[in-house]
Amino acid sequence: MTTKLALVLGATGGIGGEVANRLAQAGWTVRALYRASSTGERDPRFAWIEGDALSATDVAAAAEGASLIVHAVNPPGYRNWATVVLPMLDNTIAAARANGARIILPGTVYNYGPDALPNLSEDAPQTPRTRKGKIRAEMERRLKAAAATGEATVLIVRSGDFFGPTAVNSWLSQGIVTPGKRPTALISPGKRGVGHQWAYVPDVAETMVRLIELGDLEDFATFHMEGHWDADGTQMIASIQRVLGGEPVPVKAMPWFVMRLLTPFMPLMAELTEMEYLWRTPVRLLNGRLIDRLGAEPKTPLDDAMRATLGAMGSL
Repeated sequence: MTTKLALVLGATGGIGGEVANRLAQAGWTVRALYRASSTGERDPRFAWIEGDALSATDVAAAAEGASLIVHAVNPPGYRNWATVVLPMLDNTIAAARANGARIILPGTVYNYGPDALPNLSEDAPQTPRTRKGKIRAEMERRLKAAAATGEATVLIVRSGDFFGPTAVNSWLSQGIVTPGKRPTALISPGKRGVGHQWAYVPDVAETMVRLIELGDLEDFATFHMEGHWDADGTQMIASIQRVLGGEPVPVKAMPWFVMRLLTPFMPLMAELTEMEYLWRTPVRLLNGRLIDRLGAEPKTPLDDAMRATLGAMGSL
């Protein structure tokens, strides 16, 4: 990077905030674009710029002179994905083109359909069947096209389901554990014996920044993280039990059938049930390419990560 100036879109969110924090620690000047309606603390180390990722003018102005743009922004309230997500990405690509910047995108497993499972390399075919998966796949197609034509360079780091102190919109904090109190029950979305992949958000941010700092990346670089692989679908719950201590907390199955009945009346239920297949089939990202590049994957011990997460949730 010729200049260590980064623009972070989504700095008030979990992964965006963690990447911004790690960049600042590595000596980067960080600009953070934020909506006027956004809440939460604003890190004084960042230059906060009021604007909207849906505004090409706002993004272009905030990105002036940047060599790195972190695209970690989601639609307000996680609504209107079909009409909002791709225009926001197009604004990021345009800003990167104008500044010769590299774009970082946190990747998801939504891009993959059942045909590619269970073991996923970076070259696995992306043939999603869900609405959100098709949008995510189109995002990556546009980024790959931009890299191929020299408009921008791209880094995608793909990982499992996020959890961590700042990951407030996650399966752990919105499904498995009720925040704000010691849980009286844990809800298990998965099926015993079916593996599932998790990613501790600070480890994901650390991986992204190490790759950027290492340099010598391809114009369109993609890496998969192993994170915490729950081989039989019980290890995350077991970690929660160990961290909570005391008498074991009862574990209940997530009521998928009831949730499906509620989808016509509750948009959130439609969002959740659309991804049910990822809990019924093992989904494992293979991290060989990342190991070859970094030598080792940043990985906080599971119980340490869980203790920090539950503490931030007020669940201890």
